[in-house]
Amino acid sequence: MHSPTDEQTAAVDAFKAGEHLALQAGAGTGKTSTLVLLASTTPRHGRYIAFNKPIALDAAKRFPPTVACTTAHALAYATTGHLYARRLGGPRQAGWKTGLALGITKSMRIAERDVSHKALSHTVLHTVRRYCHSADRTITRHHVPPLRGLEDPELHTQLVEAVLPFARKAWADLQHPDDGIVRFEHDHYLKIWALTDPKIDADFLLLDEAQDTNPVLEQVFTAQRTHAQLVMVGDSAQAIYGWRGARDIMTGFNGTALSLSQSFRFGPRLATEANRWLSISGAPIRLAGTTTIPTELAPVARPDAVLCRTNVGAMTEVMTHIEAGLRVALAGGGDSLRALATAARDLKDGRRTWHPELLLFASWGELQEYAEHDPAGGDLRPFVDLIDQQGAEAVLAAVDQLAPESQAEVTVSTAHRAKGREWANVRIASDFKPPKDTDQQDANGVPVPGPIDDAEARLAYVAVTRTRTRLDLGGLSWIHGHPDGSPGR
Repeated sequence: MHSPTDEQTAAVDAFKAGEHLALQAGAGTGKTSTLVLLASTTPRHGRYIAFNKPIALDAAKRFPPTVACTTAHALAYATTGHLYARRLGGPRQAGWKTGLALGITKSMRIAERDVSHKALSHTVLHTVRRYCHSADRTITRHHVPPLRGLEDPELHTQLVEAVLPFARKAWADLQHPDDGIVRFEHDHYLKIWALTDPKIDADFLLLDEAQDTNPVLEQVFTAQRTHAQLVMVGDSAQAIYGWRGARDIMTGFNGTALSLSQSFRFGPRLATEANRWLSISGAPIRLAGTTTIPTELAPVARPDAVLCRTNVGAMTEVMTHIEAGLRVALAGGGDSLRALATAARDLKDGRRTWHPELLLFASWGELQEYAEHDPAGGDLRPFVDLIDQQGAEAVLAAVDQLAPESQAEVTVSTAHRAKGREWANVRIASDFKPPKDTDQQDANGVPVPGPIDDAEARLAYVAVTRTRTRLDLGGLSWIHGHPDGSPGR
């Protein structure tokens, strides 16, 4: 490890003083190395809580033996989850069959939508999942997810009234340790554990990826401050999972706020590019690149990775590179793309699909109309266009040709999937679109671009900071002409 920076030294001093810490760590600033440094300064016993098991296993090789590296699920399993071991890993079955066992036997009509018993069953199980990610003690109406085609509040209320009784019945079923109707999953015992108000045995706790923490874990973690020193580390500018219930718990944390801003991944030119997006998103830090790393911003003919805004964008890039004769990998595998393409094929063949995004549409024509004319369906337009142009079978054939990353010449990834990773040469895909122009005009009569959404700025920041050697801005090049594109603004 390099000599500690002044920022890392400040973090060590605050940790030694027993302060609760919220450590903002920008892209490539050595957050794990810093946590190891903190833990190495004390004989006290601590726990490092990782985002997932691979990160925990890797961290265990780096931390001193006084620190147990684990995940929140592993903590929950040790005290609560093992009681449900007989139910874990049970046979999978279609959600509608679980719904039938819960008593969901009838369809219902909401406005012009026919909500089948299968769609209701799926929504019930999704409601329970959202409840498990929350800090709430009971299941309430805000856990019921919105469905495409029923976005109107009055229509959603009708859905809530139908779903809530069965969601509560499903949760009651999950309390039985030996058997039950609903397939028991890891998030279920995590929630059951959290509801016991557990005490984690440690002198200090290190929480990683704190900017994307589910409320259920936030509740458990913050409750430990009466007996343990709390240290959370993350990057508020990389908080990109709010759409699935996670939230940034760093900015409102009651503790000492410190930063790591020296990136060891890339040079000053890329740091400047990253700072554009940090400024737009209102992030609390700005990055400094390492002067000895000559990271370039230039076109990349053969990138190691192509980063996309959407699954549809990733699908398009996969097909383009396969047609060019390259071996292509998709970060995270092709299951999500296969599911979307299969759903499209079913709708085009006149069959209903149970894909969660499309389950209320009876036909492909109905989905086309929704994507074309309904404001809530605009994000589905690229998907509909792709299937209309290429065909579902062509997309499925491309997914079948995907290679493992270890054998691929190029990796295609969404920006969400790319978080925490890095490549030498990266190109940004074309599906990162600029905001629409406003009705206003500048002095030259040119339409003034609309403001950049904070969430989009954070996702762009993640995308541009994945590279070490050369970045092709591609689909994000428009930022240089946008009024908000100067870091000094």
